Amino acid sequence: MDTKYIKQVNNYLWEISPEYKRGMRVPARIYASQKIFNEMDEGVFEQVTNVATLPGIQKYAFCMPDGHWGYGFPIGGVAAFDLDSGIISPGGIGFDINCGVRLIKTNLDIAEVQPKIKELIEVLFRLIPSGVGSTGFIKLKAAEFKEVMKKGVRWCVEKGYAYENDLERIEEYGSMAGANPDKVSDKALKRGIDQLGTLGSGNHYLEIQTVSKIFNPSVAKVFGIEKEGQITVMDHCGSRGFGHQIGTDYLRLFDRAMPKYGIKVLDRELACAPFKSPEGQAYFGAMVCAANTAFVNRQVITNKIREGFQQIFKKKPADLGMDIVYDVAHNIAKLEEHNIDGKLKKVLIHRKGATRSFGPGQNELLEVYRSVGQPVIVGGSMETSSYLLVGTKEAMENTFGSTCHGSGRTMSRTQAKKRVHGRDLQKEMEKKGIIVRTYTYSGLAEEAGFAYKNISEVVETVDKAGLSKKVCEMRPLANIKG
Repeated sequence: MDTKYIKQVNNYLWEISPEYKRGMRVPARIYASQKIFNEMDEGVFEQVTNVATLPGIQKYAFCMPDGHWGYGFPIGGVAAFDLDSGIISPGGIGFDINCGVRLIKTNLDIAEVQPKIKELIEVLFRLIPSGVGSTGFIKLKAAEFKEVMKKGVRWCVEKGYAYENDLERIEEYGSMAGANPDKVSDKALKRGIDQLGTLGSGNHYLEIQTVSKIFNPSVAKVFGIEKEGQITVMDHCGSRGFGHQIGTDYLRLFDRAMPKYGIKVLDRELACAPFKSPEGQAYFGAMVCAANTAFVNRQVITNKIREGFQQIFKKKPADLGMDIVYDVAHNIAKLEEHNIDGKLKKVLIHRKGATRSFGPGQNELLEVYRSVGQPVIVGGSMETSSYLLVGTKEAMENTFGSTCHGSGRTMSRTQAKKRVHGRDLQKEMEKKGIIVRTYTYSGLAEEAGFAYKNISEVVETVDKAGLSKKVCEMRPLANIKG
């Protein structure tokens, strides 16, 4: 793009002027180091400036350093919209609604787990279905599935799949308000009803890790991370086919509805409706159903993770210290209060491939973490480390309390498969000390580490920019890939 419209605000922030594209209502801002910015794909610039043209957008359209081309919004996109004049867009949330990451701690260390790592990952691979079309062990009728949509993880507590204190360590306490199962199509219901407790495919994974470095011991201790060598488990998945169908249904509806509201978009993938319109409210109600179902999906997987560890180590999960550190949503729209032009204002925040990063003292935070800030979980590729960060006041002031969510792709899945065969990649990873079980070798090749940005550089960027601060690093020991 023409660089005359770009100014560098500081070492980690770049701004694109509204003069760059007709219809831009606000500037677009990209958080990136010089290297990441230079290598950012062109789709990010096109898409983030398209987002800046949407009705009711507030202050800026953002893209995080892990940003890359997506559907409608770039992956890594963040935008806030006025509730009266603004819109809601499935392209700003993603098809896998509430795709997110959960981190579980243990009191085990690497010396105890390493000798049993192959046996452990095999047990977990058997207990937790993965891959396209995989189905879970929970069999529901439509009426009970609708209860799942409304109650979220509270349903899991009632059914014995969660501890009561699990709720205290999940964003929104595991259940967003506003679910409306009546706005979910029969097709979406049928796609999602048998998928609870499944990883799915794509970039979803379950990973056994060890804490390799602690940057902030005092905050780490609040999060339950006591020492280097401690074993953690990370689960990355979402609402699967259920959320995908809801996104598909409402993109079609919004495409037809936009002329009625006089809305024109530069990209049909940004199809939207006024938030307060009947269509906008219907989508929000259905989206919340998918978000709550995704929380439940990760909770049922957590139940199976605990079961697998109990089988191998012959101790109850409570005796193994298997508490949730946190569970964060990546693809979601939320009603939040933020400072807009010096006044607190309720807005609708779209985060797509981006993580909430609330700083200390925020009332929305779970009580257990309110004094230090929200845990931020940033998953790497299966060949690289992942990170636990903490939210900041600077993020609240500058990005509506948002930060990055992962590494961010640098090449397509098709390109990755041309460069390596999954079976060869599996052997290479085992030589590096990472055991991998996969549903398909093709799917494994798609997620090769070289297909992603350098996670350490992405995390360093948000740390230096003040959007979230490093707490600890975890390196992979074993991975289940969908």
